[in-house]
Amino acid sequence: MAERLPVAVLGANGRMGSEAVRAVNAAEDMEVVAALGRGDSLESLVESGATHVVDLTVPDATEENVRFAVEHGMHAVVGTTGWTDGRLESLGTLLSEYPGTGVLIAPNFALGAVLASAFAAKAAQYFESVEIVELHHPDKVDAPSGTAVRTAQLIAQARAAAGVGPSPDATAKTLDGARGADVDGVRVHAVRLRGLVAHQEVLLGSVGEELTIRHDSFDRASFMPGVLLGLRQVAAHPGLTVGLDGYLDLGL
Repeated sequence: MAERLPVAVLGANGRMGSEAVRAVNAAEDMEVVAALGRGDSLESLVESGATHVVDLTVPDATEENVRFAVEHGMHAVVGTTGWTDGRLESLGTLLSEYPGTGVLIAPNFALGAVLASAFAAKAAQYFESVEIVELHHPDKVDAPSGTAVRTAQLIAQARAAAGVGPSPDATAKTLDGARGADVDGVRVHAVRLRGLVAHQEVLLGSVGEELTIRHDSFDRASFMPGVLLGLRQVAAHPGLTVGLDGYLDLGL
């Protein structure tokens, strides 16, 4: 039997982190060698012998965690939000000094969500209007979600490449926030409601028709196949990859 991939999980005591610990240990080709919570020393990652790190912590901690992993030759799979353009650029510069190391930063690990975002970007080239509604549990600390931001960015890129203009909007009077956030010209609306986990729909409209592309995660277990895929693929993708779609052969 091949040697198992030694994985460290950061944020292991959280809802996503504890799910990741179970998923990694249940996989035949990998095992958790370190499970760190808030306040635990990153030096224990080195002592554990981990070659791969899963970061499922908080925005204030994730950059330090990932930089530590890279500087110690560990590949990183990251599901934590808070990665601004500046942080991504800084990480890319660091990775250039460690050419054999890979980092995946994934706004969403649910394979269905990744596919839905890709489908939406393709479809948005053919519709006059597009808006996004994302719905999450009220304990989520960021709004809009990283998935919604990523989806809006992909849509905006696809529409720009196809020469599609902005969605029409004659709104002249509005309460603050009524039209949602503007992400690269795409309106994104965030709902926070007890009982939800993670849900998103992209609404696309033209004269006489509407297309809705929706994805629902009812349980955090839905994210684990993507986490495991990321762990298995990250070493084969040195440098920085943003979005799990970078590891999928979508061919759209």
